[in-house]
Amino acid sequence: MREGAHPGHNAAIPAQETSCEAGQAGKTSSATRPGRDERKSTTREQIIQEPDAFEPEATRRDADVTESSRANRGWWDRNADEYQVEHGTFLGDDRFVWCPEGLDEVEAELLGPAEELKGKEVLEIGAGAAQCSRWLAAQGARPVALDLSHRQLQHALRIGGSFPLVCADAGALPFADASFDLACSAYGALPFVADPRLVLCELRRVLRPGGRFVFSVTHPIRWAFPDEPGPEGLSVSASYFDRTPYVEQGEDGNAVYVEHHRTLGDRVRDIVASGFRLVDLVEPEWPSWNTSEWGGWSPLRGNLIPGTAVFVCERD
Repeated sequence: MREGAHPGHNAAIPAQETSCEAGQAGKTSSATRPGRDERKSTTREQIIQEPDAFEPEATRRDADVTESSRANRGWWDRNADEYQVEHGTFLGDDRFVWCPEGLDEVEAELLGPAEELKGKEVLEIGAGAAQCSRWLAAQGARPVALDLSHRQLQHALRIGGSFPLVCADAGALPFADASFDLACSAYGALPFVADPRLVLCELRRVLRPGGRFVFSVTHPIRWAFPDEPGPEGLSVSASYFDRTPYVEQGEDGNAVYVEHHRTLGDRVRDIVASGFRLVDLVEPEWPSWNTSEWGGWSPLRGNLIPGTAVFVCERD
């Protein structure tokens, strides 16, 4: 998913925390099922920042931990406004959506039944505007929303909430050991880091024994296809086994966006090597109610090939 269909991501910047003011905004989504579009959304309020003025060069080349972190931090700070305007309605202000297919935690219960979330301390990695954390707080959980992008977290402040926001590196979490009962990441951090085991080991450290971590990423098979929503996105154009990162770079050759490919087997090995047990692997099917296109995601492709993989893990 090179278009950036993720509700927030993490990379290296100094940790800082901001408390939101209490209160939640409503939401509306033209792509949601009937009955979910009754409340007003604030995610399309006027935003000041302009999107990128230049067109970067897309290529496949190596990018290490430092370059990946620096590039993605800058990309999300520059593009947070445009992202929230374009995708804010679909994500809602207080929904927990795992992926462009629209898999909702209300039905999926991948973190457990909603009634069992009350009082649980939950870390959201790559929170963006903290939509998922806002939903968790409404269930009585005690979330902490972490993201690399200060600008994304400004959107979280704009929408509101009563939980902490932390701007920090997913590979160096600023929390004590065994601080959380649960952790989650909806397209955050893992697709963008050069060393996913570093992030997974940090998450294992801050989770309590038996704690669950659930994360969604672009389904690895998508890397073999062009990132296009139409028929051109249905023909294999690259090797699934080519793990060379996707990089967008400026005229000076410095990366401005990086995304890393791991095969399905790589993801499983990363999870196990980091001290987690894989409980489930969910490949959401495209639902009939979802008529939206989001980058390379579309009903056409979604009905034929998987677009998202959701990994449900538990700390041993």
